[in-house]
Amino acid sequence: MLHNFSKYLMMVFCLFTILITQAQVEYPYPVQKFNITLESKPVQIAYMDAKPDTPVNKTVLLFHGKNFNGYYWKDVMAFLVKAGYRVIVPDQPGWGRSDKPDLHYSFHLLAYAMNKLLDSLKIEKVYLVGHSMGGMLAARFTMTYPGKVEKLVLENPIGLEDYKRFVPYQTTDQLYKKEISATYESYKKYQQSYYPQWKQEYEQYVQAQADALDNPEFPRIARINAVTYQMIYEEPVCYEWDRISAPTLLVIGTEDRTIVGKALLSDDDKNKYGQYPALAKQTKEQLPNALLMEMPGIGHIPHIQDPGQYKQILLSFFK
Repeated sequence: MLHNFSKYLMMVFCLFTILITQAQVEYPYPVQKFNITLESKPVQIAYMDAKPDTPVNKTVLLFHGKNFNGYYWKDVMAFLVKAGYRVIVPDQPGWGRSDKPDLHYSFHLLAYAMNKLLDSLKIEKVYLVGHSMGGMLAARFTMTYPGKVEKLVLENPIGLEDYKRFVPYQTTDQLYKKEISATYESYKKYQQSYYPQWKQEYEQYVQAQADALDNPEFPRIARINAVTYQMIYEEPVCYEWDRISAPTLLVIGTEDRTIVGKALLSDDDKNKYGQYPALAKQTKEQLPNALLMEMPGIGHIPHIQDPGQYKQILLSFFK
């Protein structure tokens, strides 16, 4: 009887594993793993490495935002590869298919890990693109490893203003309580704020984020989500733009009003902060070698909302 019960438990476990696997979105290119030690912990970083059939022009490195992973770059990867670029898309430690270690998460640590990934691939220079939180990380990476970045693209980056100057402080425990109670519906509601108009085709990116809800490690993921919120809150990059000498392109959807911690603000402050068109103009003036391309009518994720225009802007800058 005990043997039969064990077999039953194994069948249930296998079925549960299959259901989780089926729920996950399918990444557009094979996922590889890079082994690194961070704070004395072995960590596997998942990444996609897509190469063109023709000789490689340059290598493009894409950094995802906080509520995303490498999956949402799939269409950008496709047109870059077609244009002759090698494209590297990592899931940051703590996100997507990468390990979820208990670390002191910081932009410096993530930049260090990304630099080690490039070293392992023997890539000396990249065109670096960062969206949302990935824009903050891309800025920190460029400041820390300026010799690695030939060109920098900041696509609707958060951190164009210092959130801790006007967003009330929350403890990590408070943030964790919110993250652990997340649902598919709460993820979708937040992502809907990224677009002036919601379309059914955007649902896949909610699913890509919601995969974490079915992960047995979700409590750890929720903790990482809380800690990395603090990372954004406590580690502004907006006072150091003059450290970036690489040619830089700011791609800004003018309808974006994203603020980290927006729900904690009064209505007046919600209207006062998160004004991306004005913030982008101020940032451009502080960057030594910058170009600003505005995309009217576009929200927080230009490469998803208007991929055709985004493609033209990106490839033109890379030439």
